[in-house]
Amino acid sequence: MAGAGHRVPRDAEGAQMPMSQWTAWPSREALTREFRHPAHRGLSVFVRVLIFAGLLWGAFSGAPHHGLARLWLALGSVGAGLAFWGLIRCTLHHRLWPSLALLAVIVAGAFGAQSAQATFAAIVLWCASAMVAMERMPLAAAVPFTALALGAYAVADNERWMATTLTTIGLGLAGYVLRLDAEARGNARRLLDQERAARVAEAETAALRERGRIAREIHDVLAHSLSAQLVHLEAARLLIERGGERDQVLERVVSARRMARQGLVETRQALSALRGEITPAEDFLRELAASECVTLRIGGERRRLGAEAGLAVRRVAQEALTNARKHAPGSKVEMSLDYGAGEVELVVRDTGGRAPDPALGASGAGYGLLGMRERAELLGGTLEAGVAEEGFTVRLRVPA
Repeated sequence: MAGAGHRVPRDAEGAQMPMSQWTAWPSREALTREFRHPAHRGLSVFVRVLIFAGLLWGAFSGAPHHGLARLWLALGSVGAGLAFWGLIRCTLHHRLWPSLALLAVIVAGAFGAQSAQATFAAIVLWCASAMVAMERMPLAAAVPFTALALGAYAVADNERWMATTLTTIGLGLAGYVLRLDAEARGNARRLLDQERAARVAEAETAALRERGRIAREIHDVLAHSLSAQLVHLEAARLLIERGGERDQVLERVVSARRMARQGLVETRQALSALRGEITPAEDFLRELAASECVTLRIGGERRRLGAEAGLAVRRVAQEALTNARKHAPGSKVEMSLDYGAGEVELVVRDTGGRAPDPALGASGAGYGLLGMRERAELLGGTLEAGVAEEGFTVRLRVPA
């Protein structure tokens, strides 16, 4: 809370103005012409040329006619123009002391023009410098200087005190309005840049999400197909090493070829799914159950699942059957799909078969359950996997 001996600045509406607003520079976006409309930039250049022309006209119209005085006035006008150019550059880079020094030079030039009887040129310098300071400098420096410059103008043009007073007030307000307009333009530019950055980040996030989805699909398809082929080929190798019968070896090779063809079909289906052309999950489960000799049960009010939920059901069913084939060969596998209120549940349960051959059980990448759980959690669902009464159960629930 402010002490009794401190005054808190207030804006035109009477609200307290923070001290930072008095010491803060206008933003670079507000001061630069880089982001302005071409018509706005052209108008700004025209106004500056007009001010400089008025400065020259005022310097020579009321000045003495001998050559030396005219030469000094011409040099002073060029020097004032360069000072204004330097002031604009210094304020653009938020350099306070060089800006104040250039303002002092301009004011000194205005008093010099006044003493040389070039009153109009002096008025142009005072008014123009006051508006530039109010528009482009911190208020703590701009307000005192504007009061000084416009006060000097009022003293120089005191014959029509009413018109001079109104003009002085109007010029001060005009400079402040230009400042507010520049700040609004700078804020709009910053918001536009932030929106563009947010869109770029959103596009990058969407691309990464899509890449992750494609990676999951490729992993799931290849892991299922290749691991199944590996199981059969490894079994064929063991049968050959142990002198197994030719029919048994041939059966394993034929099964591996069948799994390769099935993997190719699944790869095409995955690509179709990525394009949004996905077959119903029920049809896929029926085909999968028929090819794997698995019992399938479907319950609940049947409906078409979304693309992500349908893919989750398909991939979890494939991975669960692959695990059962690798770790519980010869077991009876049951699969059920139940449509609930706002979700769908897939259960794959095996009854536990004979112990797997160590070589067969070690095949595969070992990331099946982890990948299934991650897929379910990404959709806001759950996946439970563990030993049941007689075997192993995988239970997937996803919103649908």
